[in-house]
Amino acid sequence: MVNPVLVEVSRGGIVESRHTGAFAVVDSSGKILSARGDIDLAIFPRSAIKAFQCLPVVESGAADEYGFSDAEIALACASHSGEAEHVRLARSMLAKAGNREDDYECGAHWPQATEAFHHLIRAGAQPSPVHNNCSGKHAAMLALARKLGVDTRGYTSREHPVQRAIARTISALCDVDADALACGIDGCSVPTWAIPLRKLALGFARFGSGDGLPEARRKAAARITGAVRDFPFMVAGTDRYCTKLMQMVPRAFVKTGAEGVFCSAVSHAGLGIALKCDDGANRASEVLMAAILAGLPVWSELEYDALRFFSHADLWNWRKLRVGEIRVVDMELQGKGAHAPESISSI
Repeated sequence: MVNPVLVEVSRGGIVESRHTGAFAVVDSSGKILSARGDIDLAIFPRSAIKAFQCLPVVESGAADEYGFSDAEIALACASHSGEAEHVRLARSMLAKAGNREDDYECGAHWPQATEAFHHLIRAGAQPSPVHNNCSGKHAAMLALARKLGVDTRGYTSREHPVQRAIARTISALCDVDADALACGIDGCSVPTWAIPLRKLALGFARFGSGDGLPEARRKAAARITGAVRDFPFMVAGTDRYCTKLMQMVPRAFVKTGAEGVFCSAVSHAGLGIALKCDDGANRASEVLMAAILAGLPVWSELEYDALRFFSHADLWNWRKLRVGEIRVVDMELQGKGAHAPESISSI
């Protein structure tokens, strides 16, 4: 199947770029409410499923045993910008579970946040693994290893008990057998399993609603969604899409993944969403996710207005001149779309 064009980028009144992709909106029974493209093609969800990776940490009792706050649980689900509070809480999580920064196996990179990046430069310092956007997730995984009483070394290996627990969780949520799926290595060195969009959306529907989950898992999922709802800044950071959208629409749980992947749980409606832009462009996946959410008849008028705001982006050059726009082209998803000035800059 050739995936349809879902998002266009225009300049000077003509279409300059087109983004093809696929998405699925599914309820907790697996019923497809809306879909485009090949939703049975397996894709790597990457960071979009950090909440699933966090589930065993909460469900096992590790989060309670080591006294993780809700802000720290939200950080465990984050692709954060490396701002001061992100780094502080990651270090707190390590210390609470008796781990050290040297135990990290995620690697180091410069903070995404400009001010945090400049702070390190001014200090003549180099980034450490705690600045990695996945440092909260890895602190949680190290805590789970402590709780399980296993060696923390090699916790990123596919065969380590921590990753085996995560694989079982993903398998149960998404109705897949992780051991039978193609498995790659994510940017932060943990396993990433290739899962069809249809199954990913099902997993998020179940995660958000709790439908069909064992009691302990249902409570763990509810705690995670509640933590993210209360601390959306921890999931991304200043001026980041996931943070801003969840601040404006707290009932929407959204999480980006690398290479144009986006997933969402609409807990109050029992729905899950998974999408993939073929070319891996985040600019397309962001407006597409907002448009899909805005197309669901489950929001208040204020929530609709906020989602429409995110479902269209103007392009501005460095002189602050409006030079184009990013828009969803599927007529059923366009809605009444509101402009989101200065949301994206482009030369």
